[in-house]
Amino acid sequence: MAQNEMKKKVAEAALAYVVKGSIIGVGTGSTANMFIDALATIKDDIQGAVASSEVTAERLQSHGIQVFSLNEALQQVDALSVYIDGADEFDGKKCLIKGGGGALTREKIVAAASKQFVCIVDESKQVDCLGAFPLPIEVIPMAEALVMNIAQDVGGEAKIREGFTTDNGNIIVDVCGLEIHDALALENDLNEVPGIVTNGVFAHQRADVILMGTPSGVQTIE
Repeated sequence: MAQNEMKKKVAEAALAYVVKGSIIGVGTGSTANMFIDALATIKDDIQGAVASSEVTAERLQSHGIQVFSLNEALQQVDALSVYIDGADEFDGKKCLIKGGGGALTREKIVAAASKQFVCIVDESKQVDCLGAFPLPIEVIPMAEALVMNIAQDVGGEAKIREGFTTDNGNIIVDVCGLEIHDALALENDLNEVPGIVTNGVFAHQRADVILMGTPSGVQTIE
């Protein structure tokens, strides 16, 4: 089974976690896009969705799915019923690296506002140790040099993502060559650095359920 076919299968499998009559959160990226296309087939079953990026909002709206801001949604409900998104890597504790598409801050916010985080991936995203995929860090431009120095101190090679600005108007620093054995500790350490908006380690907002596409079908990791 080709990679895109595996992504499509997990995207369709995620529909089982959509709570009827609720507002859901939707992530960003190629697998999330396939989920949006699948969600369009049951769009009348939900009130609408909160998007983790402008690109996702546009795709949802193109299918006729109502898009709420998170502030609007939380005026109607205590929490989003579910957040469905992909990941760049995941480990055995269901900790993730996310942000390859640059939407990590909004993704982390929407995940935190949701009762359940269902992560949809193909089997290539499973790793024993996080860090082979460059760790994205969203940074306020004024703090670029500070964060570059600190990022290199954690053992990797830091690079500015050239020609890219986040939906929040910030830059991305990608840190390559890491071996992240304690994801929660690294996430906490980076959160304390002034100028870092957020980092792409999802340990506090790790997945509750991972749906992983394999050649033999969809595997559920809970």
